[in-house]
Amino acid sequence: MTAVPKAVYVLALGIFAMVTSEFVVAGLMPRISEGLGVTIPQVGYLITAFAVAMALGGPFLATAVLRLPHKSALMVLFAVFLGGNVLAALSTDYVTMAIGRVVTGVASSAFFGVSLSVVAEITGPETRGRAIGAAMNGLMLGTLLGLPISTFVGGWLGWRAAFWAISGLTVIAALATVLGVPSVTGAEGEGGSSVKEEMRAFRNPRLWLVFSTSTLIIGATFSAFSYFTPILTELTGFSEGAVPWLLVAYGAATVVGNHIVGRLADRHTVVTQLAGLGLNMVFLAGFAVFAEVTAPALIFMMGIGLVGVTMNPCMITRVQRTANARPLVNTVHSSFITLGIVIGSWLGGVAIGAHGLRAPLVLGVILAFLGLFTLLPDLRGAKGGAGGFGGTGGATPANPVAPATPATPAAPAAPEPAGAGRGSARAVHR
Repeated sequence: MTAVPKAVYVLALGIFAMVTSEFVVAGLMPRISEGLGVTIPQVGYLITAFAVAMALGGPFLATAVLRLPHKSALMVLFAVFLGGNVLAALSTDYVTMAIGRVVTGVASSAFFGVSLSVVAEITGPETRGRAIGAAMNGLMLGTLLGLPISTFVGGWLGWRAAFWAISGLTVIAALATVLGVPSVTGAEGEGGSSVKEEMRAFRNPRLWLVFSTSTLIIGATFSAFSYFTPILTELTGFSEGAVPWLLVAYGAATVVGNHIVGRLADRHTVVTQLAGLGLNMVFLAGFAVFAEVTAPALIFMMGIGLVGVTMNPCMITRVQRTANARPLVNTVHSSFITLGIVIGSWLGGVAIGAHGLRAPLVLGVILAFLGLFTLLPDLRGAKGGAGGFGGTGGATPANPVAPATPATPAAPAAPEPAGAGRGSARAVHR
């Protein structure tokens, strides 16, 4: 089996820095509130500002760096991201902090797009799914380690220190990229592709359907994840002190799930998504029914971690095969993933207000069920295609490009971001 290039792990470090920055405000809300003299809800809006900036601003910044070679584009995005974090660290008022969060959100989204394009350029088709999974470990580890570490640093040395620490990590990731990532060309030799050329992919109606699958996968997951803390404390009966450890366990489940999905993403792209959505429906429904029973509640919560945001490698691979692997498609995909985070968390809050704490879990079941329908065209194609049921879904790239190796980078063939982070989706979204 061909090994994943080491450069992919270097790119994962950059993604880890971006995701840690996204989460840092959530762990330091009281301290930032006190430091800037604003309310907790106002600090919460900084998280929203980051997500909206990712969704709306990322594609514009990705467009601005289209004509740069991808490695140069990454350096520009590192610089913009670093500037946003430094601005946040130095901020003495709420407006300055908000601007810093918007800048980092925009840079983060574009970075996902370009870095995943580089992943595709330096890997062959037989390893691309695993390589995407390896890069997405930066997202999963950001969830598992980035939030608690930044919260610890901020609690020990003050909230500004957390932003300075992320700034230092950004510099390290940028230097590692300079040394460890090969120079790869854009879509037009030494430069990138034109905006007109990149926009051509969006004329494909199926691409929008594929985007919607990612939105619904992440929306289903984040409708639950966004409210794990009140569900676990008020329904399951855990203490507030236990919740961070439970979330670390959830993060560990996402790392395991991401590894498994990354190995399936190349040959079983659509069926893995089908299984993931189906299992997520079962886990979400089980959590809703047994939320007040400790052992099954934990099992179902961990199950959501295994099959939720971990679908990123399949989501990215499917988008790549439907359209192309270039930065703008990747970044717009990241925006749809972020949209899933917004939809899941917002509708989940509305559902709680109307029906109580089990409601966001039921909402997740509904969103996952809708996601199954967006897979039907590709499932029909897989049944009749040469690869058979369980292959790539019958989709072929609209603008196929030759694969490359680290030694001989070819024209871009890059996958799409995930994000989400946030989340995330992602996965995310985040």
